[in-house]
Amino acid sequence: MWLARFGYAARGAVTLAVGLLALMAALSRGGEVTGSRGAIETVFTQPFGVALIAVGALGLFGFALWRLCQALLDADGRGRDAKGLAVRAGQAVSAVAYIGLGIFALNLVLGSGGSGGDEDQSARDWTAWLLSQPFGRWLVAGVGLAVVGAALGMGSQAWTARFRRDLACDARAARWVVPLGRAGYAARGLVFLTIGGFLILAAWQSDPSEARGLGGVLLALQAQPYGRGLFGFVAAGLAAFGAFQFAEARYRRIHPPRPEAAAAAALHAARPG
Repeated sequence: MWLARFGYAARGAVTLAVGLLALMAALSRGGEVTGSRGAIETVFTQPFGVALIAVGALGLFGFALWRLCQALLDADGRGRDAKGLAVRAGQAVSAVAYIGLGIFALNLVLGSGGSGGDEDQSARDWTAWLLSQPFGRWLVAGVGLAVVGAALGMGSQAWTARFRRDLACDARAARWVVPLGRAGYAARGLVFLTIGGFLILAAWQSDPSEARGLGGVLLALQAQPYGRGLFGFVAAGLAAFGAFQFAEARYRRIHPPRPEAAAAAALHAARPG
């Protein structure tokens, strides 16, 4: 499924850009602290940026489509037990996020523009919307706890290198692919843990302004005691994860869903109740 592999590469390019820009800022070599949208805007302003972002947008949509296949058609064979459904729910959320990122990139190419700071504002907007609903504080807290759970899962991936089972690479390639994956998952776990913590704080205080996107979390880490070292570690880890995504584009085992699985999923969705 070439579109899925292309999608992993596009995701890797965005994450690598975020990590490298942050790492340059940590080393006082220029750079800037930004999220995925800001990184896309930075690439957009470079020579051949329009063509690169146009291709990248296609890749982001491809990755979102693959995430939907994983979530709805169980392309990875996660099953329907509690753990499998939780993983597939996370994949569905990821699909929505990458559709949004692809639309942002496409809008840049079409001249609609955008702002890199919108990630934090979007996080605050949907947090405010959730808080306005019945039991809103509990909803936001639940989302925060789910994000913390995802962060712990990433930490487990970093510790056990369980992702190795999804890769079809030989021992020689694994010597550099696995360390990249470990570092990347560790950094992403810390980022998601911080995002979840801010959401729980927003629920506790009923204050949506506490919510943060990726760029806001990086700035928050930078502002902590000993933040320079911590920020540098996370920046390097995100760059490593971006590089690891290119390895996934090459080596990941991808099993396109069988037609009968798609039909079964459609029938299940159409079934009343």
